Amino acid sequence: MAEPGAAEQRWLQAARDFALRALPARLGPGETERPPLDAVLRCVRNAGGGELPLGYSFISISDLKHQQHTPCCSHLTWSTNKFKEWAHQGRGALPTHSSLPRAYLILVGYLTDGRQEDKDGCLYVKDNTGIIPCELLHFELEWLESLFLFPSWAYIPQTDHGAAGYIEILEDPVPVNCLPKEVSETIPVIYPTLAEPLLVSRIPCKKRTKLNVAGELSRLSPLLCIHQQTFFFLFLKCFTSVVWVPVLVKKPNQLAWHHTLQLGHKYTITGLSISSLKKSGQRMFVTSVSSCLLPYCAEQVKEQALDSSWQGESSLSASLETTEQLNDSSELSIEEWPGSVKESKIISYVGTVTKVLNAQAGLYELDCKVCLCLAYQQLLNSARGIRPGACVELIDVHLIQKPLVSSPFIVLGACLNSTVLLRSFSRLSTPYQPPVTSRNLYLQLLFRYNLGMPLYLWLVNLLETFKERFSCFFGRQRLLLSSIQRNPGPAEKFLVPILQAVVPDRRETRDIYNEILAKIHHCPLQKYLTLDPPYQVPSLSALGGVAEQKGWEGFCPSQLLSPLEAQHMGTQELNRRLAWSYCTLSAGSFQPRLILLGVLRVSSRKSSLQLQDSSGTLPCVISHRDGSPFANTTLIGSLLQVENYQLVVERFIQSDFPSWEQLENSEHVREKKTSIYVQFYIEDVQVLHSVERQSQKEPQSKNTSLRRKNDGSSTSDLDILEAKVLKLEDPKPDPGGDKSCQRGESSTGRSSCVSHLFLVTQKEGLMLRNYQLLREGGGEEQEPQRSFQATVLWLGRPQLWSHPRETESLPELEEASHSGEEGVTQQEALLLFMGKSLQWFPFLHLDGLYRFIVPGCSDLEVFDKLSFPPVPAEFLGRPSFPLCLPVQDNWHLQHETWISFPTECQLAAKALLTGMDQRISSIPEILSNSFRGSLVSFSGEIVERTLCASPKNEKPSATLSLRKQKGSLLASDHSVKLSISAAAGSPIVLDIYIAATYLQHLRGLLPGAKILFQNLERKISRVLVEDGTGEALVLCRNQHVAAMLGLSLLEWEAVQSCVQSRGSLFIQYGEATGTGSMEELEDPIACYLRNLCRSSLICRPILLDFSLDRKPSKVLQPAGTQACEHNMKTVARKLL
Repeated sequence: MAEPGAAEQRWLQAARDFALRALPARLGPGETERPPLDAVLRCVRNAGGGELPLGYSFISISDLKHQQHTPCCSHLTWSTNKFKEWAHQGRGALPTHSSLPRAYLILVGYLTDGRQEDKDGCLYVKDNTGIIPCELLHFELEWLESLFLFPSWAYIPQTDHGAAGYIEILEDPVPVNCLPKEVSETIPVIYPTLAEPLLVSRIPCKKRTKLNVAGELSRLSPLLCIHQQTFFFLFLKCFTSVVWVPVLVKKPNQLAWHHTLQLGHKYTITGLSISSLKKSGQRMFVTSVSSCLLPYCAEQVKEQALDSSWQGESSLSASLETTEQLNDSSELSIEEWPGSVKESKIISYVGTVTKVLNAQAGLYELDCKVCLCLAYQQLLNSARGIRPGACVELIDVHLIQKPLVSSPFIVLGACLNSTVLLRSFSRLSTPYQPPVTSRNLYLQLLFRYNLGMPLYLWLVNLLETFKERFSCFFGRQRLLLSSIQRNPGPAEKFLVPILQAVVPDRRETRDIYNEILAKIHHCPLQKYLTLDPPYQVPSLSALGGVAEQKGWEGFCPSQLLSPLEAQHMGTQELNRRLAWSYCTLSAGSFQPRLILLGVLRVSSRKSSLQLQDSSGTLPCVISHRDGSPFANTTLIGSLLQVENYQLVVERFIQSDFPSWEQLENSEHVREKKTSIYVQFYIEDVQVLHSVERQSQKEPQSKNTSLRRKNDGSSTSDLDILEAKVLKLEDPKPDPGGDKSCQRGESSTGRSSCVSHLFLVTQKEGLMLRNYQLLREGGGEEQEPQRSFQATVLWLGRPQLWSHPRETESLPELEEASHSGEEGVTQQEALLLFMGKSLQWFPFLHLDGLYRFIVPGCSDLEVFDKLSFPPVPAEFLGRPSFPLCLPVQDNWHLQHETWISFPTECQLAAKALLTGMDQRISSIPEILSNSFRGSLVSFSGEIVERTLCASPKNEKPSATLSLRKQKGSLLASDHSVKLSISAAAGSPIVLDIYIAATYLQHLRGLLPGAKILFQNLERKISRVLVEDGTGEALVLCRNQHVAAMLGLSLLEWEAVQSCVQSRGSLFIQYGEATGTGSMEELEDPIACYLRNLCRSSLICRPILLDFSLDRKPSKVLQPAGTQACEHNMKTVARKLL
């Protein structure tokens, strides 16, 4: 024999190394250990025609699982042409998929039925390095625990690269050593005809001998696992009749029988005893530890005669059998179903898997036209082998046509009475998606509510929709996990109430044993009703599209205006009144009813609340049913479900209708736009998922006289700082950045934080302001930016916390309640919100107690260091001049509670609060002639909303023009008039005018809405009707006097110099005493007001009253003169 070459020597050395590492040693005849390498090489040579396959290499189970991450196949004995032909045939059904790539690997291992301590009925290939599941089309029991060479196999990894896959054995394995042969002996047996009457015997089982039963395998149940015990049923039929008997196989070492049993084949099972089910009393044969499964051979069996323990049972069993048949037939005759209920057909089918529809739900597509549902079986083998391209045979499955109104599929449902056989493996490189058996929400809800096929398919559709919309926010596994210790996941919280509403209360539970053993088949798939789903869960983008479509379907210009009103309108007024309209859609406006799902977020770019899913966002307006504002910051980032809501479609058009008679002609509508948002009460919200949180410390504060309002959740907003895992971004990039529940900067670094408690005493509107704060890179003038500001009262001192979750307690109020008014630090401040901090606009409200949290900070002076004075330094510390504090982007706002009636011990600055005019006036009071207030606050209900022209004396400012460029849907020269009444049906109406360009931040201003207005400027419009008989007193000032007198410019200056004289003015700030400063060079009032209004720090309403300070005089003055001198001039800066 020639010496092996260098390549062969290297190959043999690699083979020796593999055998020493992967193959266990065996004891030889001389009692010495030797590895089975020689036998393996002999098999390899035989497979290769006597030559060693030097192009192949051995691979261990461990290397296969950890190094091979893509599907592959190996064919040791195949030529290249044969492999190409095999691969080409595999692409016939699915030409878009690629074939399995060929790998030149040699697999050697032992076939086993699982680890000795945990046999689950599956087959495995193992060696010294590991064990891996496998699937075979043909299996013999004598193969177990024998060493095999696998000449043709495929490795299919899971789609999850972190988990191992399985092996498909494409051809029968070659035994490395000769398999042991059992010595055949004559076996006494009985047949099902004689065995079936024994199942109704009343003799105790312990007194009976074991039986051997022979028959034809007529039915085979799937492997089942109930209460951690795996078992299956097989049914042996008589060779000459339809009589059959059930056999229960539950011994761990007998579960491998399930892989070798073939329908229609004849078998003999030894060592059977009779047992019964505790609940139903159904009786069956059960295998014992000594039972064996043998192929039936007529020459090796003889019919067994029953001993004395089995005698005397035939006549009794015959009568009982007759009674059973009568009962069954009578049950069928009286069973009546409504005409709309359909009965499924039992068929057999052979098809090719073309698509995995949903592996977790057990749904597959066959032949591109049929849906196969395996969910009613447990699939303990994790559906191994059922990949696109595989051929399956279905026996006794239910044919269900059109289970859903919207479903075009014919569904084949496999119940526990059905058999699913894998006829050929897929030749395609398709992924393996194993269904999860533990905490599988699809299967748990299916069995918990015993759902029929239509309801189950609808359930799967809802879960798929749920997963598609929100898995990018919370993760797929977290959404779909079933409950553990009564803690349901988001999807379960969403689905359980729906299933409870549609599933009958007294629906019977599924009896799996009766489903398998009963002579008359009964299962959840037997009868069905085509389901028209009562609910739908559209995406937010689809919901907006449907709302927009319905909004324009109901748009009719002629119905927006009454004919009596429209016929007197000019062209401009007519088109202006049509430019803005709206329609509302309730949840009941849609059939089927639409459920609203979304993650609550807040946009700093739009300063509004939004619901978001993977398709987009939908603005929302949230309030409490009692009219109180929504301020629960803990719900940011939570997944909300809303069933009662109102969609608002704001319609904007540009039209050129010449007259009211042309309103039916749609050609005059030149442009159409919409703005859609949703309104709902927080009481109608179900929180499906909130931010993860751990146990928090108990609040340290005792009971206080605070009134807490339930905002719909008890979850703390502090999760946002530490455990927030959501990253909810706008669909389009936001240069300014939207703060949408992102993880705090310090969540993974320093966990300490500083917080400060404050009470909101005044909040102003969102608008463009000319803040000129110092910025890096110089003090260049900046354009006006969107902002708002609020006046607050700091309570207590800043607090340092070792962890953000500790900030639930209120030590500041605790300190105030124990210390009284003395020594408690309380100071007024003006908070400036710009940039990302605009996200807090929807949450900040009057009388709200809030806390600012600065994450990753330990400096208790952080708030003081960022504050700056609005006046020169010599006037600091006086209560009339609050410090201005720009709110930073990374600060977090946390709403604590509401304060309705603060006590003196809680608020040491009570005098300051009472000094501020926060009184809510009534509408009749405001309209009375005796009312003297300039800035008023009141509440009322919107009666009418009208778009009108802005007053002619108010020209659009540059800021309004800029606002128009940033997305306002109304022209800047328009105003909105809101007619407000104190209550519905009240004849007293107050009109409010708002510039249209400011309305994009004021959603919900619709007729019927109850609104609280704060610090509006009160104006009175007077109309004089002159018929020639009346008298009028005209008061002329300044240049009008010169015009009336007909004076020239020089003459007018001369008159002014005579009647005016320069004096001196002392200006005193606040209530401080002391010598003021004297202004003599120019008009001091004009200079002071000019500097005041020009200051970048003053961007709020100003009301200044001036009066003369005269020395006491005994000269009596007329009453009118005194009133005029007392209030010489009032200067007001208007609040927009």
